[in-house]
Amino acid sequence: MKVTFVTPPVLIGKRPAERSAGCTCVVYPMPNIYELTVAAVVERLPGFEVCYRDFSSQRNDREWRLWLQQDDSDIYMVWMVNLSLNNDLQATAMLHELRPVGTVVFLGPGATYFTRTTLAHRNNIVVRGEPEATVKELLETLAAGGALDCIDGISYLNDNGEVVNNRPRALITDLDSLPFPARHLLGGRRYHNPKLPCDGYTTMVTSRNCPFHCIYCVPSSLTFAREIEHRSHNDGRKPLITKRSLSSIEAEVKMLHEQGYKAIGFVDDNFIWNEERTRGICDIMSRYGMVWGCQARVDAITPAIAQLLSQGGCRYVDLGVESFNDEILKYIKKGITARQIYDAIATLQAHGVPVKLNILIGCCPLETRETVRHTLREAKRLKVDQVMFNIVSPFPGTEFYQLCKENGWLATGKYEPTDVQRNSIVNFPHLTAREMERALWRNNISYFLSWRFIVTHISRFTSWSEFTHALKALKIKLLG
Repeated sequence: MKVTFVTPPVLIGKRPAERSAGCTCVVYPMPNIYELTVAAVVERLPGFEVCYRDFSSQRNDREWRLWLQQDDSDIYMVWMVNLSLNNDLQATAMLHELRPVGTVVFLGPGATYFTRTTLAHRNNIVVRGEPEATVKELLETLAAGGALDCIDGISYLNDNGEVVNNRPRALITDLDSLPFPARHLLGGRRYHNPKLPCDGYTTMVTSRNCPFHCIYCVPSSLTFAREIEHRSHNDGRKPLITKRSLSSIEAEVKMLHEQGYKAIGFVDDNFIWNEERTRGICDIMSRYGMVWGCQARVDAITPAIAQLLSQGGCRYVDLGVESFNDEILKYIKKGITARQIYDAIATLQAHGVPVKLNILIGCCPLETRETVRHTLREAKRLKVDQVMFNIVSPFPGTEFYQLCKENGWLATGKYEPTDVQRNSIVNFPHLTAREMERALWRNNISYFLSWRFIVTHISRFTSWSEFTHALKALKIKLLG
C-alpha cells in the first residue's frame, strides 16, 4: 500500500496554518517532526511505501488537482490543526472527487477535537490523540481488510453514516521505542530560525506534555491532541509526562550532526525538568558542537541551570511570562510571580544566555489597556533578546474556553479558529477584541522597529541567506 503524508495548499485565507506549534499561521516554516515521526513508524511496516508532499506554498488548487489526477496513493495522511480545519476539508473534498478510492486519515488536534466535522466523507478516518501506535494498527488492519471496530483511538462513519468513536488508546510510555522523525522525506528542504541564524536547522523533542495548569494553554500540536483526548476520557485530568532517555537524545543529535545539521530548536512544552537532566543534554550538545534553544518556565531558571545552558551552546530560552502583573498571573494559574520573571531574566542575562519573552495580550478579564502598555514597557526596559506578542484565544478543550462561554466573552458568539499573532475573538469588560488587535500591532511595531532590536540582531547573521530569511519573517509578522 502507498501512504502519502500530505499538507494541502492554501485555499482559505492568505497564509498556511503552522502545523507544529499549531496556533498561528506560518511566519517562518519549521518541519513538523510530529508528523515525520508517524511517517517513520509507517516506514518500519513491511509492504508500505511512504511519500511526503507539501503543497502549503501554493495559493490555489491548480497543482493540487493536477497531482491528485496523477497520484496513485491508497492512503493520505493529513495533520490537521484548528486553523487548517476548513481548508483541509475543502482540499480533501477535491481529493475524494479525483481519487474516490483513496482513504484520508486525519491526525492532530483539529481532528481530535472536531471529530464529527472532520468525518465529512465516508472514506475519512480520524486518529485521535497520540497517533503513532494507532496509525500502525490502523494501517495493518486496512492492509489486511480487517474491521475498524477493534482499533483503539480512531473515529469513523459506519454504514449508516453514524459516527463511531472507538475507545481511547493507552498513551505511549516508552518514547525511546519510537523511530526518529523521517526528515529524509523532506527532500533536502532547508529550514531557518531567526533565533538561530546559521544554516542547517531542524527541530527536536525530548519529552511530551507538561504538568502545569495555565488556563489558556495550547501546547504543541501533538501534545494538545494528546491532552484533548486524555482529558475527555479521564475527568479532565492532564496526561502523564513522558521523557526520552539521554542515550536516545544523544543518538538523534549524533545522527543530525553527521547529516550536517548545526542548530536545533527543542520544541518540548517544558524543556528544563531538573539540573541533572539539563546537564546531560547540555553535555550532549557540546559534544557535537550544536547551537540550540529551548522553552522553559521562569521558576526552573537557577544560576546553576543558566551556567549549564551557557556552557552547553544554548542561544536562546523562550520564557512564557504572559504578563508582569501578579494578579493576572494568579488568575491564569501560571504558577509564577512577577518577581520570579525578573529574577529568571537577570540570571540568564548574567550568564550570557539570550532571552525571548512570550507575551499573551488579553490573557484574562483583568487585562486592561494600561496593563498591556505596562507589559510592553517592561519588556523593552529589560532589554531581552526578543519578544513574541500573541493574543489570547479560547481554544476548545482549555479552561479559558469554558470561562469565555460561561461569561459571554466570545465576540463571535462561538469559537472560530484565529491566528493568535493577528486576530482576537474575545471581548472583555475592560478590553475589546479590536483593542487587543491594535495593541498587538502597536507593540510589534514599537519593539521590532526599535533601533536597539535592529542593531542588536543585524550583526548576528553569518550569511546573506539567513538575513533575508529573517527579514521575510519580520515582514510577515508586522504586515501579514
